[in-house]
Amino acid sequence: MREPRSGDTATTLDALLAEVRACRVCAPGLPHEPRPVLRVASSARLLIVGQAPGRRVHETGIPWNDPSGDRLRAWLGVSRERFYDERVIAIIPIGLCYPGTVDGADRPPRRECAPLWQARLRAHLPHVGLTLLVGSHAQAFHLAKRRLRTMTETVQAFERYLPDVLPLPHPSWRNTAWLARHPWFEGDVLPELRRRVATLLG
Repeated sequence: MREPRSGDTATTLDALLAEVRACRVCAPGLPHEPRPVLRVASSARLLIVGQAPGRRVHETGIPWNDPSGDRLRAWLGVSRERFYDERVIAIIPIGLCYPGTVDGADRPPRRECAPLWQARLRAHLPHVGLTLLVGSHAQAFHLAKRRLRTMTETVQAFERYLPDVLPLPHPSWRNTAWLARHPWFEGDVLPELRRRVATLLG
């Protein structure tokens, strides 16, 4: 994981979140008004770093409020109510705003976003015991040179990143075929994921 940078101008989490929600850095490149979607409290013990909100999440302002979120919650073994308790679970995607679509698929997260906010937000989460890096964009940013050649190789080598980090594939329906081709994910990764989440959240 990248270390939080020094010189954070926001001295409190509330001040930083106000700054995040007022951000317009990516506005010229977005097909809509920016709407950062995240959930953060300084007491959180689990951090989920995904890619970027989809259309439904953008419209509702609720992260993982879609079928991908349903699958992710099943992977974690947590209820919807528990998942959205920001006192224990923080959610900070690599791209905080919905980037729009191209050829029927969501665009990748805006490149400007993660360098601006990831480390500054993470600095306000002193109790996080496990960070889930969901998808290749989250893994590329946070693992940097520690990431292996492909997302598949990175996830399969999950044990090398423990106990602080656990890489996961994106739970999108588009990855259903990937899950079928890699039964080790359900057999090896999910039991360890659920065990660690249950221990961490109590």
